[in-house]
Amino acid sequence: MPQPIFRSYLFVPGDRPERFDKALAAGAHAVILDLEDAVLPERKSQARAAIADWLAGTQAAVFARINPAGTPWHAEDCALLAAPALRGVMVPKAEDAAVLQGIAGHLRGDQELIPLVETVAGYFQAQAVARVARVSRLAFGSVDFMSDSGIEADAEELDAVRTHLVLVSRQAGLRAPIDGVSLVIDDAQQVERDARRARRFGMGAKLCIHPRQVAPVHAAFAPRPEEVAWARRVLEALASGPLGAIAVDGKLVDKPVALRAEAILAQAT
Repeated sequence: MPQPIFRSYLFVPGDRPERFDKALAAGAHAVILDLEDAVLPERKSQARAAIADWLAGTQAAVFARINPAGTPWHAEDCALLAAPALRGVMVPKAEDAAVLQGIAGHLRGDQELIPLVETVAGYFQAQAVARVARVSRLAFGSVDFMSDSGIEADAEELDAVRTHLVLVSRQAGLRAPIDGVSLVIDDAQQVERDARRARRFGMGAKLCIHPRQVAPVHAAFAPRPEEVAWARRVLEALASGPLGAIAVDGKLVDKPVALRAEAILAQAT
């Protein structure tokens, strides 16, 4: 059975259980109950308890972002991973493959591991991280990466990092990586532009920090009508054309072009 296409991953603070069901209703492809950045240190235990209670009574399949190894909360966070409602876990500050392998040992066969690459060390260890068992795709923590690296903006300044994660993911046989958040909430056009840029660089999804970001992210990652029309023309020409070179819209169609057309139509379904 083909895996579902996840294009949006919506964070919800782990200490705000009244928002969990609202997050599910926002239409995101995945919801991430956050125990890390969204929760103050003095509320970590409260958040963990709230998540555990909610997971025990839900039929939904969600993710959790735990606190990184080396923090006082990591071991207790990992105890949550046995919950049947957890589809997988996002691990921040992913830099050490051995640490990730230890976390993977807590997972069932149907659960995913999503390392969040958000440090310079994580960038240089991305190949090892991507090959850890249970890793389904990488995610880019662009805001934290800017802070760690000293890079001051997140557009073309981080394009090399996005390309690196895309190529590492491809080499490891993973799904295309998840791009970092857009900090704007009330500007749907900017969110869509950010997501379209990520898509052009080969990213396959985007992290969201507010329900209002979900719809523009979905719009950005869905093929445009003109792309779908082009893809259909290409495949129709291949199906009905004579043997040999075939041109569509004045451009030669070869195997890579045909594969791209097939991918566009698959994304449009």
